[in-house]
Amino acid sequence: MSKAVIQFIILGVALILTQVVVFNHICLFNVAVPMVFIYMLVRLPITLSVNHVLTIGFFLGFVVDIFSDTYGMNTLACTIEAMMRKPILRLYVPREEDMTRPEPSMQSLGTATYLKYLLTMTFLYCSLIFIIEAFTFFNPVRLLLRIVFSTILSMALMIGIDSFMTPKSEKRL
Repeated sequence: MSKAVIQFIILGVALILTQVVVFNHICLFNVAVPMVFIYMLVRLPITLSVNHVLTIGFFLGFVVDIFSDTYGMNTLACTIEAMMRKPILRLYVPREEDMTRPEPSMQSLGTATYLKYLLTMTFLYCSLIFIIEAFTFFNPVRLLLRIVFSTILSMALMIGIDSFMTPKSEKRL
């Protein structure tokens, strides 16, 4: 196995463990729940085939569902997110040749483009998971609050994780 594959496996295991053990038990002001395990889907190389991405998304959500006792909600949301990853990235980067590396990051996309991509992916996941969880629009204000504040909290944590994942030689000043 290559070094990159081993790093993604370690990253996936670490993100799933922290999500299940720590972040699933955090609910700020009864609305904001951090969802950081989707960072793995965000950072998958763009050159990876759709079948591989969908499989990784399915199993990522499935493992979180097993440990979180959520009955397939994360599996469905992660699979949809994996399917929408490439079209969302194409909103911000029309040609793959514009990327300096195949892995979406601040270095390869630029800070503004990467933050828009990360925000869109996080918002999509939070919208999916909370709509699936509620399965109703009975309380739309609470649903919207949960989506917005969970997106903000998750994105802030993923930016922090991204700063640890980027090698010092690639960091911008």
